[in-house]
Amino acid sequence: MERREDKNERIEIRLPVRHNPILQKVVDRVNADEELYALWTAINVNALERLGMTDHGPVHFQIVSNIALRMLRLLGDRGVESSVVKDHGMTAAEAELIVVLASLLHDLGMSIQRPDHELLSLIVAQPIIDRFLEGLYPVRERAILRSEILHAIISHRSDGRPMTLEAGIVRVADALDMTKGRSRIGFEAGVVNIHSISAASIEQVEILEGADKPMHIHVRMSNSAGIFQLDELLKDKLRGSGLEKYVEVAAEVEGETEKSLFKEFKL
Repeated sequence: MERREDKNERIEIRLPVRHNPILQKVVDRVNADEELYALWTAINVNALERLGMTDHGPVHFQIVSNIALRMLRLLGDRGVESSVVKDHGMTAAEAELIVVLASLLHDLGMSIQRPDHELLSLIVAQPIIDRFLEGLYPVRERAILRSEILHAIISHRSDGRPMTLEAGIVRVADALDMTKGRSRIGFEAGVVNIHSISAASIEQVEILEGADKPMHIHVRMSNSAGIFQLDELLKDKLRGSGLEKYVEVAAEVEGETEKSLFKEFKL
């Protein structure tokens, strides 16, 4: 997969909406929204061109929203109840709407700056959430959904503490966008460190139904340096997410010999 999208090609968000017509309406609104797409473009300029970070454009939001939706459905299939259902008497359809919109809007503050972007995302996202929900729910339900989406957005920060299942899912889903085609900008630019080497080692991330726990995250690596991505990055997002008791993580190195990622390292 190419790391970044063609600047002249508009990326559409595609999700398996199944039997959720309101989610389909919201996805249609997302794909028709010029302001949101402009913000995604601005985020990627800051991330790629100005900060030398990984891709944070439409492809990132497409991946995270699909992962989050799959995680939510796997947990639901194993009887794990969503917080908006348990606490507010809504349905699984609203839980899906929360994880999708939070996934699509969680980094909007990066259109302004990277520091405190999670807090800034709350400010930028609120009117967009209102626009996407307009006419779909009564006032009470819209207010609750807005708050749940904003909570999931702020909880994805490094020291975030999700209070809902949906927020925990978005937090972990964000960390799972880690395959080499997405994360190797530093490595390809000639930066050799544990971050770039470990990112270039991740070949595939699969979200599967678990055996001992409801969900199994399986990571295939070309080099054992990829363990850093799991031990330092994914583990940090998983810890305190509320998903620890539902998720098992396993990783394996492909082949009999490890892929050589660099020849020499000097300090």
